[in-house]
Amino acid sequence: MKRIGLLLAAVVAAVSFGAMAQTKLKWAHVYETSEPYHTAAVWAAGEIAKRTNNRYAVEVFPASSLGKETDINQGLTLGTVDIIYTGQLFAGRTHGPLAIGGAPFMFRDFDHWKAYSTSPLFTELSDGYFQKSSGNKVVAITYYGERHVTSNKAINKPDDMKALKIRVPDAPLYTMFPRAVGANPTPIAFAEVYLALQNGTVDAQENPLPTIDAKKFYEVQKFIVLTGHITDALLTIVGGPTWAKLSADDKKTFEAVLREAAAKATAEIVAIEQKLGAEFEKRGKTVVKVDRKPFREAVMKLHNGPDATWTKDVYDKLQAIK
Repeated sequence: MKRIGLLLAAVVAAVSFGAMAQTKLKWAHVYETSEPYHTAAVWAAGEIAKRTNNRYAVEVFPASSLGKETDINQGLTLGTVDIIYTGQLFAGRTHGPLAIGGAPFMFRDFDHWKAYSTSPLFTELSDGYFQKSSGNKVVAITYYGERHVTSNKAINKPDDMKALKIRVPDAPLYTMFPRAVGANPTPIAFAEVYLALQNGTVDAQENPLPTIDAKKFYEVQKFIVLTGHITDALLTIVGGPTWAKLSADDKKTFEAVLREAAAKATAEIVAIEQKLGAEFEKRGKTVVKVDRKPFREAVMKLHNGPDATWTKDVYDKLQAIK
């Protein structure tokens, strides 16, 4: 009986130690559960648990449930969240040069963006962010899609956007495109955009087609205008306090899984983008294929102006990527 008691005690101790040894992490983002970013994050959470023998349990919090994008960026350093998806312009508040990847008409096309995403320049800018943010680690980059304008008025050329009240994310560089064409950019939190369009607080917004679909912005907009003004991406960032606690092996595991998740979501977004234009037309929306050249020319004058948070050297490096 004594032996059985000792054995039971050992089992209980082992189970207790296992429970105590599991580290719970929070992954926050502002996107819907139906979107590829979320499903990729849930897949990654399962893979991290599997590849670390359940030493880490990652819970994914979608749809701004842990705060707006500004909040979750602050949460990384505070330690209230451990992993986030965020736009480059939000990360660029900490290290300005990193924002270049989210600036309008910065990339020639998807292939240019793809080459940048695996380039030494992207690594260099991510390392700069790591230093400035006290250890927040950019682990992966996911294609977010080409950003397009939706509106309740027809837009065919830059002049059609004059005085248009258009919602943009609450990060300064998102105002570059609207200002270049004479529109009135209005920062509004992502979770509040549908209502703002519905009640006429703004007349237009801009986002990739998969987001326009997932957030149902098309329900309260008549025109989908294919401006393609930003080839956008999301960064997967692990907070400094969390990254510092990971062992070297665990860091490798997190990097591998999070990069695989980014590749999965990127492939899905590319496939969805290719189908959605026709799908919106079936739903009775007017999809406008504008000549992008005059829009691009209006914006490029501002690329190295007072709004630039990067040096001319960084700009030239990015433009030289093939």
